[in-house]
This record gives sequence, structure tokens and C-alpha cells, in this order.
Amino acid sequence: MTISIDEIRDAARTLRPSIHRTPLVRSQSLSALAGTPLHLKAESLQRTGSFKARGVLNAVLALSPEERARGIFTFSAGNTGLALAYAGRTLGIPATVMVPETAPRAKIDAIDAYGARIVAVPGAELMQRAAALPAEEGLTVIHPWENRALIAGHGTIGLEILEDLPDVATVVVPVGGGGLIAGIASALKAIRPEVRVVGVEPEGSQSVGQSLAAGEPVHITPVSIADGLNAPSTAPTPLAIIAHLVDEIVTVPEESIASALALIIQRTKLLSEPSGAVATAALLSGAVQPAGPTVAILSGANVDLHRLSGLVGASG
Repeated sequence: MTISIDEIRDAARTLRPSIHRTPLVRSQSLSALAGTPLHLKAESLQRTGSFKARGVLNAVLALSPEERARGIFTFSAGNTGLALAYAGRTLGIPATVMVPETAPRAKIDAIDAYGARIVAVPGAELMQRAAALPAEEGLTVIHPWENRALIAGHGTIGLEILEDLPDVATVVVPVGGGGLIAGIASALKAIRPEVRVVGVEPEGSQSVGQSLAAGEPVHITPVSIADGLNAPSTAPTPLAIIAHLVDEIVTVPEESIASALALIIQRTKLLSEPSGAVATAALLSGAVQPAGPTVAILSGANVDLHRLSGLVGASG
């Protein structure tokens, strides 16, 4: 099961008017710490503050008029919901986002500002309620991971990396439900199969790693400061792509994430949320040993400033 390079290139053309082409930011100090030329792909500067705008908007644009008319729905710890709310407002489609009650306040406020309806539920009930509500109300579901157009939209990041850094050797990607790395790996391996693609999960949130070990999607109870990666499961399509194309999945502890978050902000002046710092954390901690020019995906920047202060202060 794969996403073709044609699907990804079509997504790039479709999305061009509606998303930012984010920069690769080279950091001399982080390069020295990582022991390799290190560039951050700053999806923190993307519309809605994360890479999710790419895949979610592409998935919504692929819907039929009838599917759009029913209203769109997703479940999310924040960033997918924010992207769906953005897509709904941009295209004039009613959007509903189901969030766990523990979702960061900053993300909930941003979803609300885009005009989406928010349904907060206990985290343990999220998957069950997320299946029931759209069935009851006839809503069109945009799944956060199990959607070909969504994965293709995320894959446009891989195209941009190759355009900006043709000799890239290693690309390190945060992993939650698996949609981001599935898209990026599909693009990179189709054009330059020798590029090494490494996924990074927090130690407390390993839905993809555990699913790979089991040979099928498994459900977990994730607990990490990287809330955007706290996926309770992966899904068949991204899991199959990851198993086929991704070279390695590693984990990093919470303290490494917090330390990398502080360093990113201090050394590059880029804002990041903990999820966005996970790829850099793997490089700085030695969990990933790069060889040659390396890109770490800085996947998002939607973090409550009070919480950020506590995380950065605790890492000092």
C-alpha cells in the first residue's frame, strides 16, 4: 500500500494557493551539537501553526459537494482540529472537532476562533465517541491518519525538502498517528530512495512502534508532554507505508524533548511546541546518528505560553 508521487505532486498544485511554503532553517549551533549539518523544516510557520493544514485541507478539497454539504468532522488533540476549522472557514463548510478534555487551551481557543464547533470528551472515550457522533449527525469524517489525500498533502513537505536541499541524507520526523511520516517517506523514497527516513516517538506515546511490533494497529494510552503525538492508535494505511518505507523508528524521553524545545527557541528563535521538538531531540540526544546533511521536521508551534514557560524553565 503506497501513496504515489503523482498524488503528492497533485496535492502540491492543489494546495499552493492556500498554504505557506515553509523554509529550511540552518542552525550552526544545533548543527554543532548534532554533529552534522542540521536544518529545521519550519512547519511551525505553516498556516494554523502546524503541518496539519497541508493534509487536512487537501482531504477536504477532495470531497464531493454532497460530502461537504453534510459538514466535516475530525477528532484531535488540537492541531488536526485547528486545520479542519481553518479548512471549514476557508471553504464555507460547517466543521465539528472532538477534542479530549485535556487538550491544550491554546489549541481549543484557536479552533474556536476559526468558528468550528468543539465537542470535548474524556480522553478514554475519544475513539468511541468519535465513531458515534458523525454517524448520528451524518457528518463527513476526515480521519487524522487514515486518509490518502491527507497523507499526500503531508507528503508535499518531502517535495519541498528535496527542492531546497537536494543532497539531504537523513530526514527525521515526529510520529504520532503516522500520517506525517507516511507522506514524507512516500515523497522522498519515490524521488531519492537512498535518503534515510527516521521516525521519532516519545517514550510514553508509541502507537506506531507498538503497532509495527504487533503487525497491526494497536490501541494504547499515550502520556507525553508532546501532546500532539499522543495518538491512541495508528491506522492500516500509514502503518503499511511506514513498514515499507521508513528506515527506523526511535524513541526519546520526556527530558530530551524539553531540552530540545528550549534549545530550538534559544538558538533559532523559532517557536515550537513539544511535539515539534521531538525530531531535534532525537538528534541532540544521540537516539539518531545522522550521516550527511540532515533535516528535522519542526512540526508545529501551537503551545500555551504559560505551559511553554514551565517546560523551558524545567529543562534549564
